Amino acid sequence: MERKHMSAFALYQTLSIDEPPPQECVNGDDGEALDALLADLARVNNSRDRASQLFQWLINPVPAKAFFRETWEKKPILVQRKNPDYYKGLFSTAEFDRILREEDVQYGVNLDVTSYTNGKRRTHNPPGRALPFTVWDFYGSGCSLRLLNPQAFSSTVWNVLSILQEQFGSMAGANIYLTPPGTQGFAPHYDDIEAFVVQLEGKKHWRVYNPRTDDEVLPVLSSPNFNQADIGRPILEVVLEAGDLLYFPRGFIHQGDCLPDAHSLHITISSYQKNSWGDLLQKVVPAALEIAMEEDVEFRQGLPVDYLTYMGVQNSDKDDPRRTKFFSRIESLIRKLKNYAPVDAAVDQKAREYLHDCLPPVLTAEELASSVQGAPARWECGQVVDVGTRINTQTQVRLLRAGCARLCSDGEAVHLCYTTDNSRVYHKEEPKSFEIKPEHTDAIEFLIHSYPKFVTVGSFPCDSAEDRVALAELLFERGIIHTAEPL
Repeated sequence: MERKHMSAFALYQTLSIDEPPPQECVNGDDGEALDALLADLARVNNSRDRASQLFQWLINPVPAKAFFRETWEKKPILVQRKNPDYYKGLFSTAEFDRILREEDVQYGVNLDVTSYTNGKRRTHNPPGRALPFTVWDFYGSGCSLRLLNPQAFSSTVWNVLSILQEQFGSMAGANIYLTPPGTQGFAPHYDDIEAFVVQLEGKKHWRVYNPRTDDEVLPVLSSPNFNQADIGRPILEVVLEAGDLLYFPRGFIHQGDCLPDAHSLHITISSYQKNSWGDLLQKVVPAALEIAMEEDVEFRQGLPVDYLTYMGVQNSDKDDPRRTKFFSRIESLIRKLKNYAPVDAAVDQKAREYLHDCLPPVLTAEELASSVQGAPARWECGQVVDVGTRINTQTQVRLLRAGCARLCSDGEAVHLCYTTDNSRVYHKEEPKSFEIKPEHTDAIEFLIHSYPKFVTVGSFPCDSAEDRVALAELLFERGIIHTAEPL
């Protein structure tokens, strides 16, 4: 079929060193310190607003709306700030050392030791726990250190990612990279995620290259390691210094190496892995076909008895009118298939996966005091005191976060999927959900759509006051809702 517009690859090929893409380099401002920003965000009433404000801070001074319109999934962008303290407090080498000393960091699970010399990428992970004595010896020998899932060890990284995931509607992940001066830890490659490289300490020399072919634009999987001869000329070459940001979409080849005079510590924040239209259609199409075969006799009618004599690769060069008729029938069935596409159900499947991927929310002091985690039940003076949630119809409640719970149906029952019991370790726990009684679904929808407002338990659209209180107690005990005032 003839292309009637410029392909994404052709568009990328127009971005060269001689004609840099718009906003390739942006000068930033000082901005607000991270600890002060997070304290301010804790007072923001709506978690979606919280997410958009944190994302805006991440990419300042590029306006978020312009970023998603002009840059997201299209081209790299560089923000140079001349402010080494802009991201201070997010993570540090000192915290890396603390984690090695205090936490159970396992090679290959939580930490990779890597090198890239003479065009060869190597991993040097021994078995077992990564202790400082060995890890820092590797580093001193010129190896790079990659800390996987730092949110499991760093409360600040956990907080930042748990907020940002609501900005993307897709899991926000991260890796930490510590590289010695004058070395490179990884071969040129591209990833299957949108990458935000945040320089925390030192500096690093980066080269970014266009996708090599149309097939590598927004790829489904990450690439193998490339040789330098495979990748052509970079479209962007820069030294990132502390406080700078580099974004590039999935499919853009990249490599970073340290200059001889400084080490590098950066965190790569990532999102949008397996979150394409194609990923959604992988769920829609099989389900649509199953429904169509149940409901439409055309999909159940038999194939022509002689179709093997004129279809298939061995017959693909034949000029046979039966082939034309066969393709016409296929096109007709495909057109009809859209009438059976359970799009909402497929979106709910994606949503269930997303909620399983999510980090649990980091509670503010007020949320802690008004949620089950801060409930006053305790052991005191030889007995248990303040047991019971004491929720009544006058109690005001709301969801803990805008995206922390969602109704999903498997066709037979309705479940409430939620994130508040998830682990900080990716997929350490099974997906969290429980079945909702049919008479309670309206009340759950009411709660979800009322956010960020608090509503009284008595306003739940349930059959009785007892039902309203029982549902509120269930949601409170699962950590899905909190109260306007501590109980």
